Amino acid sequence: MKVGWEVKTLGDIADVKGGKRVPRGYKLQSEPTKHPYITVSDFTDDGTIDTSNIRYVSSEVFDQIKRYTISSNNLYLSIAGTIGKTGYVPSELDGASLTENACKLVLRPGIDRDFIYYFTKSDDFARQAGTNTRIAAQPKLALERLKTIKLPIPSSLPEQQRIVGLLDEAFEGIATATANAEKNLKNARALFESHLQSVFTQRGLGWEEKLLGDVCEFENGDRGKNYPHRSEYVESGIPWINTGHIQRDGTLSETEMNFISREKYESLRSGKIQPGDLVYCLRGATLGKTALVDPLTEGAVASSLVILRPSSVLDSRYLYSFLTSPLGQGLIKGYENGAAQPNLGAKSVAKYPISFPPIAEQKQLVAKLDDLHEETQRLESIYQQKLAALNALKKSLLHQAFNGELTGGN
Repeated sequence: MKVGWEVKTLGDIADVKGGKRVPRGYKLQSEPTKHPYITVSDFTDDGTIDTSNIRYVSSEVFDQIKRYTISSNNLYLSIAGTIGKTGYVPSELDGASLTENACKLVLRPGIDRDFIYYFTKSDDFARQAGTNTRIAAQPKLALERLKTIKLPIPSSLPEQQRIVGLLDEAFEGIATATANAEKNLKNARALFESHLQSVFTQRGLGWEEKLLGDVCEFENGDRGKNYPHRSEYVESGIPWINTGHIQRDGTLSETEMNFISREKYESLRSGKIQPGDLVYCLRGATLGKTALVDPLTEGAVASSLVILRPSSVLDSRYLYSFLTSPLGQGLIKGYENGAAQPNLGAKSVAKYPISFPPIAEQKQLVAKLDDLHEETQRLESIYQQKLAALNALKKSLLHQAFNGELTGGN
């Protein structure tokens, strides 16, 4: 270990004190009082407090839990459910009550608060916290175990503060670069969606507007007594397609595919795909999820899906682009039932209006969309790689900091 450094435990450098639950028979209230009460849901990823939904306790309740408050000089740390979320409270919440699902670190003299905060963001802290967490109904990091977590720390307060200054400067630059990369990523996606939207709202020469039911055949799966059960799946056979097999790129996952026997397939009365078909999700959180069945030429669909079979006036890939466009996805809201488990009927989807040019022009538009999508994906990959590199840089800087390797030239 570097000269001037030593290994301490959190119990050595801070008093670790838990929060307190609201007494039985009382509830948190939204109406402001003099006594805010901070919960883990108020903790943010950047080490602050989200004050937009802060709740409060009455003076009567506060008198019963007044020993369990937190100061703006302390660090908070979540110890139940979400483990290891850390930060500080702003001055306006100085003296607020703290949930029993978190604790506060009251740091001893000679210990820089921000140095300890940065340590709690390191892989070393995450590893030790994970090792000491007990998993029951919900994860729990006991205070006594938390106190045993070890950290390397300079004996000199000025050295701690020097390291904090270097990390502050570096992390500020990383935050700016991350925000720019996230903005560029969002803009790349927005540009593609904007162009996709414009394709289906234009009205050129020779365009028609029809209902989907006029230009597509709809076929539901067989929901009768022959519906395949999980126990009837086989290792290989005829694809049995459900919503979970639909990928983000509009293909069907062959690696995750379920299969049924030829005999079971032949017993089904409907819901059998043909080349050029699309499958469309009618239920749940993935309502409107769409895929082309190609390259599959044979298979059957589960009850959560409906088959769309375009007529000769409609290109399959053009229809896919329409259904996955902002315009196509927006149509769902006009027909879904609004229940906790939303669903559509095939008859409702058949009422979607769609505008389209002659088939040759549809294919040209799809080719242009494919080119733009490919370019968008290339840009997304660049920005995702940059975000990953920035995150790796943060981890590297923290590793250097807590191994005494961080100098002004890093």
